[in-house]
Amino acid sequence: MSGALFDLSGQVAIVTGASRGLGQTFARALARAGADLVLTSRRRETLAPMVAEVEALGRRALSLPLDVRSQAGIEAMAAEAEKAFGQLHILVNNAGCNVRKPALEVSWDDWNQVLDTNLRGSFFVAQAIAARMIPRNYGRIVNIGSVTSVFGYAGLGPYGASRGGIRQLTMSLAADWGPHGITVNCLAPGWFRTAQNNVLYEDKTWVENLTQRIPLGRPGQERDLEGAIVFLASESSRYLTGQTLLVDGGISTGAMQALPKEK
Repeated sequence: MSGALFDLSGQVAIVTGASRGLGQTFARALARAGADLVLTSRRRETLAPMVAEVEALGRRALSLPLDVRSQAGIEAMAAEAEKAFGQLHILVNNAGCNVRKPALEVSWDDWNQVLDTNLRGSFFVAQAIAARMIPRNYGRIVNIGSVTSVFGYAGLGPYGASRGGIRQLTMSLAADWGPHGITVNCLAPGWFRTAQNNVLYEDKTWVENLTQRIPLGRPGQERDLEGAIVFLASESSRYLTGQTLLVDGGISTGAMQALPKEK
């Protein structure tokens, strides 16, 4: 198979929420595949280490401030990115947040914070970037979902609603923009240790119970997502759109470790 199918040389990728966690994983993988990067975060200064890392790989990198809850901020980011690079080929819609509470304790403001960031923000970022892709009849949009896009967990009501919405949004946008040469897919990681869920991984019993539900026998590691993001961003996925790719070790199968045999 030709390496050109996964070569992103000469392309420009935007990764939102790139100052930490999986956003950095996606940025590194795209840079290693040849893409130049536009990196965003609410606090631009937090992007400096990632900019340096991307530039050390021989790629261009631009950091821009972005609060995805601000429509004016989204438009300003998109305009500045286009001005700097001329063309925008790839969007990784990664910026997100979570409020982990029992359903009866979720406040009105908690709900708005999560849905405004994860769902409304993703839509309007995609809208702003797609408007700049359509004239060139090409684009790759990857919305970052989660295993909660297809699976329910207690204490994650707003988050699960937002990620389930991302899956549905992905299908709708794929239908809207497919005629313009733009693919829209959802990359849905399973359980990966990030700053958002780090407290859970400090509980050894919780990790053991989680692992029992993963057919491949371990939580995810950064390298497990690298091939998936490059695939969805590259020419190799040209006939794939509106899909949700679960990279979750199989936990979404609902599997458990086999029960011991009866004596």
